[in-house]
Amino acid sequence: MFNSLSDRLTATFKNLRGKGRLSEADIDATVREIRRALLDADVAVPVVREFVAHVKERALGAEVSEALNPSQQIVKIVNEELVGILGGQTRRINMAKSGPTIIMLAGLQGAGKTTLAGKLAKWLKGQGHTPILVASDLQRPNAVTQLKIVGERAGVPVFAPHPGVTSEFDTPTGDPVQVARDGVAEARAKLHDVVIVDTAGRLGVDAELMQQARNIRDAIEPQEVLFVIDAMIGQDAVNTANAFNEGVDFTGVVLSKLDGDARGGAALSVASVTGKPIMFASTGENVGDFEQFHPDRMASRILDMGDILTLIEQAEANWDKAEADRMAKKFIDQEDFTFEDFLAQMQQIRKLGSMKKLLMMMPGAAQIRQQLEAFDEREIDRVEAIVRSMTPHERVAPKIINGSRRARIAKGAGVTVSEVNQLMERFAQAQKMMKKLAAGKMSGVPGGMQMPGMAAAGGGNRKKNKKNNKKKGSRSGNPMKRAQQEAQAQQAEKARQGAAFGQQTQQQELDLADMNLPKGFEKFLK
Repeated sequence: MFNSLSDRLTATFKNLRGKGRLSEADIDATVREIRRALLDADVAVPVVREFVAHVKERALGAEVSEALNPSQQIVKIVNEELVGILGGQTRRINMAKSGPTIIMLAGLQGAGKTTLAGKLAKWLKGQGHTPILVASDLQRPNAVTQLKIVGERAGVPVFAPHPGVTSEFDTPTGDPVQVARDGVAEARAKLHDVVIVDTAGRLGVDAELMQQARNIRDAIEPQEVLFVIDAMIGQDAVNTANAFNEGVDFTGVVLSKLDGDARGGAALSVASVTGKPIMFASTGENVGDFEQFHPDRMASRILDMGDILTLIEQAEANWDKAEADRMAKKFIDQEDFTFEDFLAQMQQIRKLGSMKKLLMMMPGAAQIRQQLEAFDEREIDRVEAIVRSMTPHERVAPKIINGSRRARIAKGAGVTVSEVNQLMERFAQAQKMMKKLAAGKMSGVPGGMQMPGMAAAGGGNRKKNKKNNKKKGSRSGNPMKRAQQEAQAQQAEKARQGAAFGQQTQQQELDLADMNLPKGFEKFLK
């Protein structure tokens, strides 16, 4: 959504790097580029004027002129101002003190209210609530049927006493206000703690739409009225938001279709113009593609600084703790990484959602956006098919996979043998990396480095020790030469033991039972 804006701002800040002092001309040029970037992103003109004025005023002040790194200070100012126009702080749902919390959805037809109702219900269900959906949109064809399907996918019940219209030629019947009122009563009777009411929309703002939405609001007295707006509509978002704010006085904004390729000006305009916070964002077509809106995190995404906190939250919500503990134990015990582990880790990653979305949350992802866009999500499916085509023994002992086995695996997975070979090579590299990490060594650090908590003795010098041991104990493949080497080794050992004034050093055997060592530690002393 914000790719174009992010690229323009990143390029603007890149021109400031390396400058120990910023002149007024540098600041004017930077502010001018920021203004152009925001206007190109369809941000409302009043919002652009206010934003640029604040940035310029702060950039010309003491916080930049006295900073050790003025260019980074400019980025900090822009980041803080972006957070401000996006709402400032994260706004959460106001839950009712007694009885069910009532949430009413309002917006234009086509903004995605019905789909978003199911997404919000699923998100609330994941938060430990018991929501119910109420079908008060009786005018749009098959709106009630769509809500039932969405509710089934979200695993949430739907209250729909009236079927609504099935085509555009049918005459709307039924009272949406009464349906909403009955839905709240049903929630109280069935002990649901959240009620989400889906209301009708129109292709444009009109008096009938506003009056019906106002009547529903007066009848059910919701704690939250969420205005659902299509993030792709651009400059018109401000006019629509103002009309709904005057008509139903909504309490928060929900951005739908945030995964689109539009320029995203609506998200940067609505909160600033209406004074109402953006509370949620729909980021995809699946029921689970829904997240709470955090202004500070969105500003970081726009400035290509990543969104690690959201990435961590998604991992915590979807990651299997038992599987993670199993892999951690295997890692500490330095056991071999097998294809079974590889498959389990892939399945864990798939639970997090789209790989592209995950990678775009990393800092600096905009610099490799073309590579990420070229990434084929189906590649994960092909890799999984290859692994599942292996026998259980082949997964735990991949060294036995010869040419004929690879041909059989490729045929079973529907891929070429070369793709199987590439996977085997990547897996071998992954095995080596896991062994290095388990040994406590970090790549690129001179002398090796032990990781915290890894007590493998001699981890940093294991490669050197192994090399020395190989020199001392190397044996030739020639029987005669090997016998000669063994005899020389025995003489050298006798000479070493007879040293120190002829006294032999007596090796005392360690009694491990008397040392009271932690369980499993004895293997490091052998």
